[in-house]
Amino acid sequence: MTVSRTPLLDTVASPGDLRALPDEKLQQLADELRTETIDAVSVTGGHLGAGLGVVELTVALHHVFNTPHDRLIWDVGHQAYPHKILTGRRDRIRTLRQGGGLSGFTRRAESEYDPFGAAHSSTSISAGLGMAVARDLSGQDRNVVAVIGDGAMSAGMAYEAMNNAGAMDSRLIVILNDNDMSIAPPTGAMSAYLARLISGRTYLSLRELGKQLSRRMPKFVERGAQRAEEFARGFWTGGTLFEEMGFYYVGPIDGHNLEHLLPVLRNVRDAKAGPILVHVVTQKGKGYAPAERSADKYHGVVKFDVTTGTQLKPKSNAPSYTRVFAESLIAEARQDEKVVAITAAMPSGTGLDLFGQAFPERTFDVGIAEQHAVTFAAGLATEGYKPFCALYSTFLQRGYDQLVHDVALQGLPVRFAIDRAGLVGADGATHAGAYDISFLACLPGFTIMAPSDEAELTHMIATAVAFDEGPIAFRFPRGEGVGVERPVKGEILPIGRGRVVREGNDVALVALGTRLAACLEAAERLESLGFSATVVDARFAKPIDSDLILRLARAHPALITVEEGSVGGFGSQVMQMLSDAGALDRGLKLRSMVLPDIYIDHETPAHQMTLAGLDAAAIAAKALSLLGVSEARASLSRRA
Repeated sequence: MTVSRTPLLDTVASPGDLRALPDEKLQQLADELRTETIDAVSVTGGHLGAGLGVVELTVALHHVFNTPHDRLIWDVGHQAYPHKILTGRRDRIRTLRQGGGLSGFTRRAESEYDPFGAAHSSTSISAGLGMAVARDLSGQDRNVVAVIGDGAMSAGMAYEAMNNAGAMDSRLIVILNDNDMSIAPPTGAMSAYLARLISGRTYLSLRELGKQLSRRMPKFVERGAQRAEEFARGFWTGGTLFEEMGFYYVGPIDGHNLEHLLPVLRNVRDAKAGPILVHVVTQKGKGYAPAERSADKYHGVVKFDVTTGTQLKPKSNAPSYTRVFAESLIAEARQDEKVVAITAAMPSGTGLDLFGQAFPERTFDVGIAEQHAVTFAAGLATEGYKPFCALYSTFLQRGYDQLVHDVALQGLPVRFAIDRAGLVGADGATHAGAYDISFLACLPGFTIMAPSDEAELTHMIATAVAFDEGPIAFRFPRGEGVGVERPVKGEILPIGRGRVVREGNDVALVALGTRLAACLEAAERLESLGFSATVVDARFAKPIDSDLILRLARAHPALITVEEGSVGGFGSQVMQMLSDAGALDRGLKLRSMVLPDIYIDHETPAHQMTLAGLDAAAIAAKALSLLGVSEARASLSRRA
């Protein structure tokens, strides 16, 4: 008779159940958790490789630490899917990144086990230090654990936080998840033994006793003793950099070996020392052969077949805007050796992996360091080069002081290629590129463009190459273009000039960027109801085409600007200009359609646009309301 065995994962509804399991059961749980993660992401898509690499670490952390009383902070959140499964969200894990479902990142509003929301990298140590200091000020007793990847450690913010934590000597545990180094040589039995030894109470007590004794000695003896201890431990374990910043270093240890992980984590949990860094080595994509073989380790995937790993990418006749950018920039770089490209740890996301294949010596990936990327580009510009700084809109925010002080104030011709501008679908509010028009348009001397389709993007790249009168940016959305034919070589556009694409009399629709297609559809709707609309592709958010807009204001009773950005952007520039010109005194009905003053959660792009009130139906309805008729009344009048 065959006896069915209940999967161990089915018995774990919360970390409390996990902590009740004996150590010898945890590997089985980890194996089941890895399988569940793979299966869930195959249904929803999302970030897979990072989560597979921390399955054992996730199990160990929730087994050793008393979460949520102990605070567990995941940097970025790419790796948090196994964490979500273990913390009461398994029944919703197949709603990841879907409308109304779980976020693809940690989120405070979602669970008490997510003490800090994260989707941008390198914030965990700063947040953890804040929690640790709050604990101490309140006289509480809890552990604070921040898990940060080796990629995120390339950002200056992580080192600022570590420097502060080391100086304060606050009790904080940082887990460095290192998935970019060979696992065998540094994480064998000797390394595990040493990590267990130096994280134990006996060694820590002797070390503290030694420190106290050395302080009573002459200064030169104290310094010599400290150096000897650091040298001896550094010789065996490494970690000298972290020691210099005031952290007690433990590691490296194998992040997939629970027999190594558990005793070390218990030791650091019970230690009463200051900040401790545990160096854990893992393998991204661990345990799923297609991910292990893939160059990106299945970092981000769409829905896929679990058996083969084949991703079910939808077929499209139109290329993505990212690819159009890359191919157009490559074409320009073949004609101009001064063109160089910079990205901040996102070569494939920004298309610069393709540029790098064509021009490896002219491509620079600076790591997760947007501030540095902007000023590095500024330095290149001072020497006559033409740097294209390719960043997601949501990440460009991190380099704002450098945009102001190092680029705009000096009038340097840095070219900013702003990808993922506007709403971004499944990545949700944390990655929405809602603010770049507003925070760039307020800077004197900045030129800002937004293409309405692939051909326009090609023209704008050529324009940026030729432009040397100051900083210039062009923003484009995530996803595919509209399928128009692209020119072999872009044309240089006249700066600050838009184009009329449809003539009408009743209302002028002035679109910035890819909302042009929705405006054209809205014009068709209006025509079916007996109203004609002029549709304009603004092309430039700054400088705006004042002559064209004033002409539209004189020729139409109503004018609407439409943009996929926050208030304070293109529409605000238009309103300011029309107000200064006295156009509003003549009775012009003016409205600006922008993203609403809310954060729009993860959804399909089409539904997000409806929620934002920027689809064709909303634009047509806005036009009718300005003209003083309802859509129902207009429809009845048309039928009559």
